[in-house]
Amino acid sequence: MTQVNKERMLAEFKEIVALPCHGLQERPVFDLLKGKLEAMGFTVEEDNAGEQLGGNCGNLWAFLPASEGCEKAPCVLLSAHMDGVEPCGGTTVVQKDGVLYSDGTTILGGDDKSGVEAILEGIRLILEEGTAHGAIQILFTICEEGGVNGSRCMDKSKLRADVGYALDGEGAPGEIIIGAPGQKKYKIEIIGKTAHGGLEPEKGINSIMIAAKALADVQRYGRIDEETTCNIGIIGGGKATNIVPDLVTIEGDARSRNKEKLEAICSEIVDTIVTSAQKYGAKAEAAVEHKYSSFSVAEDSEVVRLAKASCAEHGFAPAITVTGGGSDANFFNAYGLPSVILGTGMSNVHTVDEFIKEEDLYNSALMVHGILKAAAK
Repeated sequence: MTQVNKERMLAEFKEIVALPCHGLQERPVFDLLKGKLEAMGFTVEEDNAGEQLGGNCGNLWAFLPASEGCEKAPCVLLSAHMDGVEPCGGTTVVQKDGVLYSDGTTILGGDDKSGVEAILEGIRLILEEGTAHGAIQILFTICEEGGVNGSRCMDKSKLRADVGYALDGEGAPGEIIIGAPGQKKYKIEIIGKTAHGGLEPEKGINSIMIAAKALADVQRYGRIDEETTCNIGIIGGGKATNIVPDLVTIEGDARSRNKEKLEAICSEIVDTIVTSAQKYGAKAEAAVEHKYSSFSVAEDSEVVRLAKASCAEHGFAPAITVTGGGSDANFFNAYGLPSVILGTGMSNVHTVDEFIKEEDLYNSALMVHGILKAAAK
């Protein structure tokens, strides 16, 4: 029975999360992973996503040809992202009762270094066993947090895989996410008129008060239905207490696994705020940006079949599910590569209370091992 090298995995996970990994500043992680992959025989390339986004490195692409006799096996893409949310980098890992935490001053970095480590160790297991394998492609992305921008700007011409796996889910290994929503973001400016708040406030148009009234007219927000959500997340305006504010900015997003529902709820919120602001005497300008499209992969597809086969190989209970968040898999599917998201067990992500069970970290590597083994059969 295949077993991971636990000591090696823990040491390497600690090594990776200790590195600076701020969005668009992922070069230290890139350089470390480049050396590790080249030592395993991969050819490593860098695309120009960093140049497009203003970062210090691009996405990391790596390729390993199929072993002899497996040239016709499907090529598997394994992906995780190199960046983390703040406060990140310089993480000190604390082990307690089989669980990994940070020391409380940073995030742990399991999102998504648990995925990175699972890929590295899973491939090592295949190579060390001498197990036959098809071609393996790796993509470690930049700037996934805050809009999956690394995969949005990736060099699509480098994609050569037949199936794809983004190891970036919060469920335990065995979780297979086959659907995720698309997202639209909107920004609305409520434009009033400035005036002195004490001497002649009647000459002004108070954009804050009008924004409050317009927001009160929004009837639907939060959870709309099982596949649709929306959120008004940022509001700002005003300069001083003695100045009638002439500008308020409102920002939010809408998500749905249904394209028509996404269009409808986003339009409903934006149109309501704009129309209400104008009704109450202000001007309003809105901009809507489509961030990424939803995806849905059939449960009987090849990419799911291989993940289920890995679960059977290593005794995990497969959990087919959908998610409410976006990931690199949204763009992989949009670019024509059938892809799912795999759970790695990360918990309380995006907080300094983040943790991951050691068992889940090890089992994520076994999921990778099982998928590569199944693909070669």
